[in-house]
Amino acid sequence: MPEALTIAIDAMGGDSAPSVPVGATLSLLRRQPRLHAILVGPPDQIEPLLQHRSAALRERVTVAPASQVVAMDEPPGDALRRKKDSSMRVAINLVKEGSAQACVSAGNTGALMATAKFVLKTLPGVDRPAIISAIPALGGQTLMLDLGANAICTARQLCEFAVMGDIVACDMHAVEKPRIGLLNIGTEDIKGNPTLKQAHQWLRRSDLNYQGFVEGTDIMSGRVDVVVTDGFTGNVALKTIEGTARMLSQVTREEIRRSILSRAMALGAAPLFRSLAARVDPRRYNGASFVGLQGIVIKSHGGADETAFATAIETAVLEVEQGVPTRIGQVMAAQSFGEE
Repeated sequence: MPEALTIAIDAMGGDSAPSVPVGATLSLLRRQPRLHAILVGPPDQIEPLLQHRSAALRERVTVAPASQVVAMDEPPGDALRRKKDSSMRVAINLVKEGSAQACVSAGNTGALMATAKFVLKTLPGVDRPAIISAIPALGGQTLMLDLGANAICTARQLCEFAVMGDIVACDMHAVEKPRIGLLNIGTEDIKGNPTLKQAHQWLRRSDLNYQGFVEGTDIMSGRVDVVVTDGFTGNVALKTIEGTARMLSQVTREEIRRSILSRAMALGAAPLFRSLAARVDPRRYNGASFVGLQGIVIKSHGGADETAFATAIETAVLEVEQGVPTRIGQVMAAQSFGEE
């Protein structure tokens, strides 16, 4: 039987904690026999959710007590200084100690990144960690980073993100020679600020399969496999995509309800609608990885349901299996962007 794998779960992060994190964990444990979980949070809130479970399942779940919870709107600095016994901090500590191989949380993103960076530290050769996630695109998906960890980036940091994105695409998504694009306001060499232009030149001389500048319309076009940008732009782009998807869904429902004829036509097209919904279901893409750290931390969407949260745990499992931090550390140690 394969070696057991242990994931620390912040049971108190997210809009529906602890029921969603605990429920998702138990569901995944049933499907993955070698998986073990450490649920972190107040035992009096977690233990009742574990009652009436089979003895075999219960044996693979440990509850690690934590007396504090980081609020979703809490400033990262406050969480880092004042919440040393939070479920988030304890879960990350378990990774640092080696008791767990990865941590998954749906909690406050800023606090999670600040705590993870403080506890785990960055890998040698990595200046700043970044947040990377998959986004649905024509032909499959596009990986994008940074999605919010670094509002302002240097040219070297953007190049580091490109290398880390390349490794994630290769190792976790089996993409051979991923096509890398640098997000800009145009594809011409003359477009963009000095930082983008410098990163563009360095990436051109790298061993990456660099495709040059890409625009916002290319994020979901399938033109590239990895889109690189700063955290401010990446987060705005991601939220814009999410908002557009919700708007289209709402407009579609309104049009279907407009008349008896439209409802009848929708009924006939029900299989098509189901197929479309499954293809772009955001739950399939839940689970953003904090790359560049000396440990694995996965951020689930705060509003995730059990299906989506389970996807985030599966992302953590895959990253452990592929040894992504080790690969990033090995590759980044040999990089010399900006040192020519």
